[in-house]
Parts: sequence; structure tokens; C-alpha cells
Amino acid sequence: MPPKQKPRSKKAPAAPRKPRARKQTRAAAPPPPPSLEQGLREMAYDGALSFFWVGVALTIVVALAIGAFALWSLRPVPGFASDGVETGSPFDVTFRVENMSAWFPLANLKVSCVLTYAGVPEIPSIPAADLRLPGGNGTALAPGQSAAFRCPFRSRLKASSNDELGVALRSEVYFHSEYDLPLLGSYRITADNGPFILNTRLIPPRWTGRPGK
Repeated sequence: MPPKQKPRSKKAPAAPRKPRARKQTRAAAPPPPPSLEQGLREMAYDGALSFFWVGVALTIVVALAIGAFALWSLRPVPGFASDGVETGSPFDVTFRVENMSAWFPLANLKVSCVLTYAGVPEIPSIPAADLRLPGGNGTALAPGQSAAFRCPFRSRLKASSNDELGVALRSEVYFHSEYDLPLLGSYRITADNGPFILNTRLIPPRWTGRPGK
């Protein structure tokens, strides 16, 4: 007979290993809120910085405005006068334009003449004729210099030569000039001078500015 085998004892299944409990890291405590004094200091610093940059911007704007005003104040200004009317028509007189500035020239000067009768233009604006600049300079009128020109009104007037004196006594003359802005030649300045009337109190008579204008 075969020998009897001893029954094997069944081993109980091993219990599953429990994972080791990890040490829980404590979260860092949030920083304490800033104190009222610290908050006020930060607000004061930010406000002072804002005021500083506003002051810088205002300083730049004011400096630019002062520079522009100074340049505009020094701009050349034309002045007009006429020679005496000794013979012939009062409209054949020679007029003169003078650069009243002591600093800048009247560059690329153009002059137009306007004749009004009872406040209404008698003829359209016409360019000055025979504008002669001194020194052979055909583009600019230097500071303090003057140039002669004529206003060709007679070629546009329809009145007879016998009535030209009467027309002149009831008329006014205006001058419209254009020239370059100093240091900024791409910009043009316009100026209007007048009215000028035929002043018969002077000997010889000449065109002068109306009193009170």
C-alpha cells in the first residue's frame, strides 16, 4: 500500500501591505497682511511718482509752448509806405515794403495789392509789379531792408484818367503778403496791411495808413 501522504496545511493568504503613511507637509502660513502704515507709505510713493511724471510732461509742454511763442514773436513783419504823388496818376506811385525784423529775412516774399471802393473791392487782388529787392537778391528781403514795387491798378480801372483822382480819394488800398516762416521754410506766413488812403494833407500827397487803424 502506498504510504499515506500527510495533508498539507493551507497557508493563509498574506495580508496586503498597507502603504506607509506619508508624512504630511504642513503648508506655509500666508504672510501677514501689510500694516496700515505700510499701505499708506506705498500709496504715498505711487502718488509722488505719478505727480513727478505729470510734472515732467507739463514742463516739456510749457518749454515747447515758450519756444514756439518766442519764435512767433521774432517772426519778420512787413511794413508798407508809398512815395509822394508828384505828377501823374495817384495809382502810378511807387510803394515800398520794409522788413521790420532785426533777426530774420522775408524769404520768398510775394505781395498782392487790393483796391477797395466804399468798402467793396473795386478790382480783384492783383500781384505787385516790378518788385525789386536790393542787392540783387531775388528771393529774400534782409532785416531792415526795403524793396520798391508798383500796384498796376490803372490797367484794371475802367474810370477815365480825369476821374482817377476822385476815385483815389474815395478808395482804400490793402496789401496782402506771403513769405516763409523762419527756420521752417515749408510753412508760409500771411499778413494783411491796410487800409491806406491818399493823404492830401502831405506835400506831395502820398498813401498813408488810415488814422486809428
